[in-house]
Amino acid sequence: MDWFNIMVTTVEAAVGVETVFYMLAAIGINLHFGYTGLLNFGQAAFLGVAAYGLAVTVVTIGLPFWVGIGIGLASVILLALLLGIPTLRLRADYLAIVTIAAAEIVRLIFRSVTFKDYFGGSDGRYGFSEGFFAMNPFSKGEYGIGPFTFNERVTWVLLIGWILVGLSCLVIYMLMKSPWGRVLKAIREDEEAVRALGKNVFSYKMQSLILGGLIGSFGGYIYALGYASVQPDAFSTELTFYAYTIVILGGAARVFGPVVGSMIFWVLLVFIGNLLNELIEAQYITWMSVNQIGAFRFMLVGLGLVLLLVFRPQGIFGDKREIALDAR
Repeated sequence: MDWFNIMVTTVEAAVGVETVFYMLAAIGINLHFGYTGLLNFGQAAFLGVAAYGLAVTVVTIGLPFWVGIGIGLASVILLALLLGIPTLRLRADYLAIVTIAAAEIVRLIFRSVTFKDYFGGSDGRYGFSEGFFAMNPFSKGEYGIGPFTFNERVTWVLLIGWILVGLSCLVIYMLMKSPWGRVLKAIREDEEAVRALGKNVFSYKMQSLILGGLIGSFGGYIYALGYASVQPDAFSTELTFYAYTIVILGGAARVFGPVVGSMIFWVLLVFIGNLLNELIEAQYITWMSVNQIGAFRFMLVGLGLVLLLVFRPQGIFGDKREIALDAR
């Protein structure tokens, strides 16, 4: 068995593009769910709208890269307003229903044949990342420590991605220490009491929905630039469910919960997948084929998450005194 290859791919997965992508999505979900109590099941739509906003602006319209970034962010704010205005005055479950439906509607619009000239259909869009890589300060080659290396393009994407993660965590930390953040936590616990104190609960919820969507949208940019393409099925509802899993794993309402949760989640998936592959190739496992590894590793990770919810429902770094999920 090639234990060295298993170790290298696992460590690289802990800091890789996919981990950073889900990390940013989960930080936004943590603001929605962990701090404000909003059940946003459509985070994938925010990431998809941002990524496609960039791709369509550059490829279809022919505008510069930074204009695409701005249009993507503006589209995220518009989507948050469209989802929040009719639902945030109602019970929390209405937002959940609307957002999960909206995410699927957005995905189907992106992959529809009718709008293929704009969004590329099921093939998606590519050829929009040249402006980003033109700013790459890394010359051609491999960068890293020892055997853990990435090429110059991935290194540039990861540098920007981790800077965005750090800035997002810093913003969340500062906001949660401010009066604004304390109002959000109070809304999560008892919004009627907050309303009785004269606070505009709807306004605070809307601000949280927009800010969490914007933070999550950075993950959409990282995905689009890391893979130099966007496909509609990459922004399916399972993206949102993975983000919730990461938040619960790391601990809801914890600044670094999504960061650690994302790293653990993808390290487990990659490690188990590589280990099973090596065991099958070495014929230590004969009752399963290589094609079944993907499903089986999710079963094992899912079992671990169930046990976590049973024995530590607040997550690894969560605090029952602030927020806890009832796993019973």
